Amino acid sequence: MPVKFAIGLALMGAGFLVMFVACRYVLAGQKVAPTWLMVCYLIQMWGDLCLAPVGLSSMTKLAAPRFVGQVMGVFFLSVALGNNLAGQLASEYDAGDLASLPALFLKIFGWGAIAAAIMLISTPWLKRQMAGVK
Repeated sequence: MPVKFAIGLALMGAGFLVMFVACRYVLAGQKVAPTWLMVCYLIQMWGDLCLAPVGLSSMTKLAAPRFVGQVMGVFFLSVALGNNLAGQLASEYDAGDLASLPALFLKIFGWGAIAAAIMLISTPWLKRQMAGVK
């Protein structure tokens, strides 16, 4: 489970790296095809498929039977907090300054890569903590 989480986080970040490259082309005065956006969404959907189902499944498996509902609520609360963080990052973007958009995409990619690395590094410890849970 932790490795799938790390893969999902890396893929989510990689989608923003695709948009960073596309923005660089736009700022250079070139036209870009909508394919860039479709590739970004495709990569992010792959990441979401590694995160959401695995997260929901792991919450139900790891929680005590009495607390499954509460733990699921905490899982969805974490999603809400992530959306809040995304909004705060996006608020740094100035719509009047298109040149600031690649930096935003690169920052989001960086945070995703850092989160994926932390998850990957902590995988052995997490697996020991989840002994017997598949």
